Amino acid sequence: MFAVRLDSSVEDRLTQLAHETGRSKSYYVKQAIENFLEDREDYLLALAGLEKKNL
Repeated sequence: MFAVRLDSSVEDRLTQLAHETGRSKSYYVKQAIENFLEDREDYLLALAGLEKKNL
């Protein structure tokens, strides 16, 4: 487990979204991190493949 500090405007938006949807703020933070990691992993794997081709 770890803590993260958010700008107050981001925290307010997250709080509002959680309130309006009935989900927790943690749910949305986990979703955001998972989506970022999947996208980043895909990008880095594609980049590594291109670099191998160019060697």
